[in-house]
Amino acid sequence: MRICIHRGAHQIGGSCVELEARGKRLILDLGLPLDAEANLPGLVPAILGLREPSNSLLGVLVSHPHQDHYGLLNHVRPDLPVAMGAAARRILEAAAPWMPRGAVVPSAGPGLRDQATFRWGPFKITPYLVDHSAYDGYALLIEAEGRRVLYSGDFRGHGRTAWRFARMLDHPPRRVDVLLMEGSTLGRSGLEGRFQTEEELEEEMFRAFQATEGFALVCASSQNIDRIVTVFRAAKKAGRQLVIDLYTAVVLEATGNQGIPQSDWDQVALFLPSYQKDKVIRRKWFDLLDRHWHHRIYPEQLSRVASNSVLLFRERHQGQLEAGRALGGARLFYSMWEGYLKQGSGLALRAWAEALGIPMQNLHTSGHASPADLKRFATAIDPGVLVPIHSFQPERYGELFPRVEPHRDGEWWEV
Repeated sequence: MRICIHRGAHQIGGSCVELEARGKRLILDLGLPLDAEANLPGLVPAILGLREPSNSLLGVLVSHPHQDHYGLLNHVRPDLPVAMGAAARRILEAAAPWMPRGAVVPSAGPGLRDQATFRWGPFKITPYLVDHSAYDGYALLIEAEGRRVLYSGDFRGHGRTAWRFARMLDHPPRRVDVLLMEGSTLGRSGLEGRFQTEEELEEEMFRAFQATEGFALVCASSQNIDRIVTVFRAAKKAGRQLVIDLYTAVVLEATGNQGIPQSDWDQVALFLPSYQKDKVIRRKWFDLLDRHWHHRIYPEQLSRVASNSVLLFRERHQGQLEAGRALGGARLFYSMWEGYLKQGSGLALRAWAEALGIPMQNLHTSGHASPADLKRFATAIDPGVLVPIHSFQPERYGELFPRVEPHRDGEWWEV
């Protein structure tokens, strides 16, 4: 078996790995680089069969539904099979109509299920559900020609499904020849530090919501399902309802998991911001709105419900909150990577909050494994060689792990 990292050997995001065995090939992830200014066809690696027919290319395996792992799929030929988790596929399909032009709707392909091994050409593939900030994400064990490669995808050990990380430590795949392992957090924190768990973040949010007089405004991704659960649980403890928009309701519904907050739950309310209302009318999505109508809040009610609500906040809420005089005593909680606050929209958000005198607080924990957990993972797998990927600092792998074998983007090597 041969491997080539087309993108990701020295950066986070835009991941793309090609495997070849017995004249057949697979692609692991086809991500949009984080520093891309736009989603353009020219960003697609020059891999035979992505755009033109090729009998040797079997398809693309997507580890999880984050754009830096699937975002370039809209530039591949429409008949190229794409394998991913069933819930991940539903989330992307449900989200696509809300996205700007060029949103990805993956082509049909095999469905990934936890530890359900399947064959694709000469490759034997076993997915392992992982704990991550993307729902339905997997590490992938690929076997061919007597060799075994484990692609970690993105993972962590401190989320709401941390049991998956513990399971991997206790029952790892054996005799792994190559471990392609992410290292997103290397360089961001000390090598032995730990990250706050979602449960600990929930407790911190609960105390913050209790101390808030008016609206608790939370900036978090609608597709970070773990975080939505954390916000909901903290709001419920604080005696508040969680207010979501229609897009969030659609994403939560697409998980197919009734143990996750849904729009018809008693402590969940729906607010339809004006830009979403316009889209519903323009596209005649009235049946969709009817499915999530159960506890709707209207603009004139915003000020009245502020003191007993947590709003999953978007910048497009600003005008209606101001017009409804619903920001008295409000506090803004940022629950995403802090680096976004140094970019255009993040800078504008901070300026808006400061101009209105709204206190702002970061309440977040990483979607990626701490260096200490990366070390535990690598020790449990005990691979023949460990290859850095999805890291800005691959040179630091040698400080934590034995048998590190770096490779350059575009370099083919034999397993």
